[in-house]
Amino acid sequence: MIKPISAVFGASLLTVSVYSAAAAELVIKQAKIYTQNEAQPWASAMAVQDGRIVYVGDDRGADKYIGPNSETLVLNKQLILPGLVDAHVHPGLGAVKDLYECNFPFSAGPAEVAATVAECYKNTGADEWIRGGQWSSNFFVDNQIASPRKFLDKVSPDKPVALVDDSYHNAWFNTLGLAKLGIDGSHIDGVEIEMGADGKPNGVVVEAFGLIQQRMPWKPEQYKAAAAYVVKTANRFGITGIKGTSMPAAEAEGFRQQEQQGKLSLHVAMAQATPYGHRHKPLDVAVYDKIRQSFKDSAIDANFIKIFMDGVPTAARTAAMLAPYTVVAGQQATRGALHIPADLLTRDVVALDKAGYTIKIHTAGDRSVRVALDAIEAARKANGDSGLRHELAHAGYVDAADMPRFKQLNAVADLCPYIWSPSPIIDSVIAAVGNPRAERYWPIKDLVESGAPVLAGSDWPAAVASMNPWPGLESMVTRADPTGQFPGTLWAEQAVSLEQ
Repeated sequence: MIKPISAVFGASLLTVSVYSAAAAELVIKQAKIYTQNEAQPWASAMAVQDGRIVYVGDDRGADKYIGPNSETLVLNKQLILPGLVDAHVHPGLGAVKDLYECNFPFSAGPAEVAATVAECYKNTGADEWIRGGQWSSNFFVDNQIASPRKFLDKVSPDKPVALVDDSYHNAWFNTLGLAKLGIDGSHIDGVEIEMGADGKPNGVVVEAFGLIQQRMPWKPEQYKAAAAYVVKTANRFGITGIKGTSMPAAEAEGFRQQEQQGKLSLHVAMAQATPYGHRHKPLDVAVYDKIRQSFKDSAIDANFIKIFMDGVPTAARTAAMLAPYTVVAGQQATRGALHIPADLLTRDVVALDKAGYTIKIHTAGDRSVRVALDAIEAARKANGDSGLRHELAHAGYVDAADMPRFKQLNAVADLCPYIWSPSPIIDSVIAAVGNPRAERYWPIKDLVESGAPVLAGSDWPAAVASMNPWPGLESMVTRADPTGQFPGTLWAEQAVSLEQ
């Protein structure tokens, strides 16, 4: 069996060792190979030996690699690209959602949600949760539901229900679900429990992601099944590398099992999970060192850490912004909130950078972007240039004063999710942030032209239906919805070229 071709990260496909005397196991000819090598951007042939690319060039040069046992493919100008890397994905969450949860589309209205949950109720055991989603960020803005809790009680009176929104930050529970999580109206630090007219929780919990992760963990065997699903799904889309973001050790174990079975045709980086929500104590680096050490002899690269600095700039208004959001009737103006005080983030980043971790910091608002850049700058001053390129995830809003700092600090703008065009979640963001600044979202072209390092990831299952990268790549070029469902463009001036 031909081994998977090893991906070449951040380098040309021509950066290979050439075994001119050895016949290759696979020779491809008459193809259109895009190399990303400025000296030779296109080639027509390649050869693979022992699972590695040993030649990229013209058809004549490939002939010397053809032996009696070589497989030769003539592709008639079909396109070959380097393997894609999804550098920001929640693989276990996405796979578990597809395999086990009660799902409806982002566009679902109340009737469709009720019908879906009612059907899932029939197929769920007496003591089991009905988990799923994802309702739109604007669901409770567009649909006036007096009591979201009682709405779910009607279709599931005696089985707990937990439905996440499109961002995965917020959740919707029925009465039994709230009771099982111990939510009775009491304060939970960093979590907003919305209250109903009767003085009881109405079922909607803002910034509930951490609560669900801590109190509703998935079973190890489900994560193992999830890993197998992710490998097949990623490879089907041309993805050969992923960075699992906020990944618990149990999830990474699923990928280790795939490796042990000889089925891991993915490079897997593990951005270890840190506590979600408001935090007032520094991270204990020794905890993450122990996890890193446990994967040392595996193909799982655990030299990464994920920190959440804020929430999302949707109707929830939880991303930390420099200027206030639009004001909701009956509520006070807000700029969102930082999950972690600036000085504590700086302390964590300095310590983690010194320990050799690349840090991915969730920064959905322009204020959290600034605070995160300040922390990286402090790490550079304290430790010198470690060479580690720390990442600012969801840097969709960036103040002009902070734009050049990405290049100066060698900090990466992590541009995801793949929502760079009109969509329901964009409608929610624009309504919450308010124009004209709201539509100045995802400044991809400005970042590229400033010399900032950039990457892209799906953030699946948050706000996207799958980890398919191709619609996202199209919307980077067009700034229009690739499905054609939602008209118009989003800040068309920030479109980049196909080559970029």
